[in-house]
Amino acid sequence: MKTTRVGGGHPDYRVLADAGESGAPRVTAQQDLWHYTIARMVDACAANGIKPFYGPFGDFGDPAGCEAQFRNAFLMGCVGAWTLHPSQIAIAKMVFSPDPAEVAFARRILEAMPDGAGAVMIDGKMQDDATWKQAKVIVDLARQVAAKEPALAKRYGF
Repeated sequence: MKTTRVGGGHPDYRVLADAGESGAPRVTAQQDLWHYTIARMVDACAANGIKPFYGPFGDFGDPAGCEAQFRNAFLMGCVGAWTLHPSQIAIAKMVFSPDPAEVAFARRILEAMPDGAGAVMIDGKMQDDATWKQAKVIVDLARQVAAKEPALAKRYGF
């Protein structure tokens, strides 16, 4: 990478909207230049039984940026992140703990399909063996977090 930044995006790594016909200024959005690398790491870790951790986020004064980067890493499959500053610990704990509403929905999927076979409709959407596997990951993670965090155990209903 041609950057000296520690974690997070880069202001020059952007996508530019189509020019369109109006001649209006084109919208741009910063992209995550680490996305591909993190995805490859997560895949390699999964293939080899290793837990993938996201690297550090270097801007201690940007808790929103830190949270966004950590959340992206969580959604891509990372199980945690390095923290460089004490203020980032609470952010990491929050982000890498599944949302109680998502845990509740995942539990509904597992209850509706105890063996993970077939398909069911929940709230008008089909859930099948693939979503059952995703739901199991969320519930298993919630159980692990609940074992260490009594407040979250209560919010998860464990």
